[in-house]
Amino acid sequence: RMLTRTPSVVAQVFLLLSIVLVIAIAVIQIKQQQVLSPGLKYGIVLDAGSSRTTVYVYEWPAEKENNTGVVSQTFKCNVKGPGISSYESSPGALAKPLDDCLNKVKERIPVHLYKNTSVYLGATAGMRLLRLQNESAANEVLASIQNYFRAQPFEFRGAQIITGPEEGVYGWITANYLMGNFLERNLWRTWVHPYRKETMGALDLGGASTQISFIPEDPEEHPNSTLQVKLYGYSYHVYTHSYQCYGRDEAEKRLLALLLQKSNSSANVENPCYPQNYKTALTMKYFFGSLCTQSLRPANYYPNQLVNFHGTGDPGLCQEMVSLLFNFTACRDREDCPFNGTHQPRAKGNFVAFSGFYYTINALNLSGHFSLDDFNSSMWFFCSQSWAQLQFMLPKFEEIYARSYCFSANFIYYLLVHGYNFNAETWPQIHFQKEVGNSSIAWSLGYMLSLTNMIPAEGKLIQLPLKPSLFAGLLIFLTATALLCLLFLVYLCIESHRRRNIPHVEHVFVPE
Repeated sequence: RMLTRTPSVVAQVFLLLSIVLVIAIAVIQIKQQQVLSPGLKYGIVLDAGSSRTTVYVYEWPAEKENNTGVVSQTFKCNVKGPGISSYESSPGALAKPLDDCLNKVKERIPVHLYKNTSVYLGATAGMRLLRLQNESAANEVLASIQNYFRAQPFEFRGAQIITGPEEGVYGWITANYLMGNFLERNLWRTWVHPYRKETMGALDLGGASTQISFIPEDPEEHPNSTLQVKLYGYSYHVYTHSYQCYGRDEAEKRLLALLLQKSNSSANVENPCYPQNYKTALTMKYFFGSLCTQSLRPANYYPNQLVNFHGTGDPGLCQEMVSLLFNFTACRDREDCPFNGTHQPRAKGNFVAFSGFYYTINALNLSGHFSLDDFNSSMWFFCSQSWAQLQFMLPKFEEIYARSYCFSANFIYYLLVHGYNFNAETWPQIHFQKEVGNSSIAWSLGYMLSLTNMIPAEGKLIQLPLKPSLFAGLLIFLTATALLCLLFLVYLCIESHRRRNIPHVEHVFVPE
């Protein structure tokens, strides 16, 4: 009986041990596994503006978040020289300035990822104007860029001229993304959609156009003027409008054209927006060569004729002249029409103003958000300075920008106050910013975010404590051991039961 009981106990011990080990190994394999990121993906966007081209390098986790990459800017490079639209007569000359930035970009991206790194070039209002003015020249510029990038090790996805509304929406995406209005990290360090967080409007001032973008109070009332944007699993209906020829550079060219029209002399013209005692000579082509000023050309237009402009630094007269750049009568006092007869819902909520807005405000020694009175007093003070005084006032002095800050400030005032209807109460809701963290507020980041919707995600890599082959082998061995022990116990049980049922024979001893 002891011999029978001993194998039974041993089998039970092995059975329990096998079951415990199977459970333990399974728990360890599941709980102790490490989820490894498949790494980073990179994207390059060239913002080909009217006055210059900027190269941005972005990166994001390859597995992405709700089909959109959590993108961050890792590098920025300003291409030397003017915007690409200025190369209409010599498109082949674009390669040299691009080379300088692209060589720096190559240092920022791992070599083995070059072929998987997409490059996009988006041209804005400068090229939009060139295409309207000379379509074949615009196509040649784009073709030259395409030829250049086909020789690069990256995956070139094309050069395109983006529309004004696209530029506006991408700027809105950038601003809200950087402000954390689409995603935020929770206590568990995972990305989640912010609870009841309002989006901000975006104000972008470029060289040839300006954009306003925001979510209207009731988007359903304006179905024809809103665009649907889908990011991180959520949809947004954004109103956006781009005003061609209302960029800082083109608007100033229109001002110079108006001043020449009103001047008694075609050779010497006073400019109330230029600083006192500032003088410069500009060719007629400089300000009449643009499509935006074509209708203002005089009958005796000679492209190479010089016009001498003398700065008078008169803030009041400057404001008066700047007001003539806006057509406020076309709206006929309609609330949903800011200027030029364009429909626009009432602007509401907070706005972020970037690009040309920021640089002008910075020149006035203002930052962030402030009152309309502060802006007006700073603008008036700045516009009253002489050219000699300005050279000591500006942190970074460049003639082409320094001479125009007074005009820019007055233009911004009329655009925001009389155009978009901001007032003393709502003006402080505008935040003038250049960047958030290390990322520039520019349409290019929004463009990249939208594009990551179309770039396939990569699955996460899982590192297990035990190699799959070892785990499977142990699992099979222990399971087999448990089954054998179980079968052996069943056998012992049956055998024991059988023995109990054998009839006992009684031996009767008969005495002799």
